[in-house]
Amino acid sequence: MKQRIYIDTSVVGGYYDEEFKEATIKLFQRLENNEVLFVVSDLLDLELLNAPLHVRNLLNNYSNDKFERVQLTEESVSLAEMYINENVVGKTSIEDCRHIALATINKVDVLASWNFKHIVNLDRIRGYNSVNLRHGYSMIEIRSPKDLVNYENN
Repeated sequence: MKQRIYIDTSVVGGYYDEEFKEATIKLFQRLENNEVLFVVSDLLDLELLNAPLHVRNLLNNYSNDKFERVQLTEESVSLAEMYINENVVGKTSIEDCRHIALATINKVDVLASWNFKHIVNLDRIRGYNSVNLRHGYSMIEIRSPKDLVNYENN
């Protein structure tokens, strides 16, 4: 079974960012090779509306069968608010929390992000998982795309 990877907006933007493009392009190659399935949300679609055109259109280069689409629900909004209420992150990070809640509720294998301040951060990950476990959700695996690419053995 293919690995289900929830991607946030930073992964899409990372495709064109000098600092992140090498690993991001390798992750997209895994998508092209049918090794993984990207889980994308309507929240991602909304955030991409403000992105430059080439970033906004990147996902259109791939067929729909490469993606699993998930929707923001009352449950995911509520879980995101729990992360805020339990001080995992501040109120300004609500959109990040919604991505994590969507990934958690949809039981993805891993959430990929380049957001090291609010998402791919050991203390934050522990906080999100603490909230998840106390409220009956499973733990969420969170990694940067760099951790999700295949490296050749020399």
